[in-house]
Amino acid sequence: PLEPGGYYHIYNRGINRQPIFFEPDNYRYFLDKYRQHVTPVAETFAYCLLSNHFHFLVQIKPTAVLEPLLQQKDAKKEKPLRSIHDFVSDQFSNFFNAYTKAVNKLYGRDSALFRRPFRRILITEERHLVEV
Repeated sequence: PLEPGGYYHIYNRGINRQPIFFEPDNYRYFLDKYRQHVTPVAETFAYCLLSNHFHFLVQIKPTAVLEPLLQQKDAKKEKPLRSIHDFVSDQFSNFFNAYTKAVNKLYGRDSALFRRPFRRILITEERHLVEV
């Protein structure tokens, strides 16, 4: 799970190393969806978008910030989320799904775009943080 306060290297690639970005507008749309879904739960320090994969360096926001967001989300749902970990993971999942659905509709595709699950590495050493 993505832990509140933790620093992570988040990355993924297209299935079979195929492109996930097909034209310049795709990059902008990807970042718009990222801002919509991930920015509420994570602080972003760096990112790199390449034609068939991406990297993000993020810190998951602290529990004190996430808890009210989770409560707001739960108030709108019939079935509440189980934990902050589920909430944060759902935000990333919603981001990837929203982008995939838009790309599939735009280009007449009907399959997954990204490898599952998205990759994440907890950064525990300053050396690793600087490297990422």
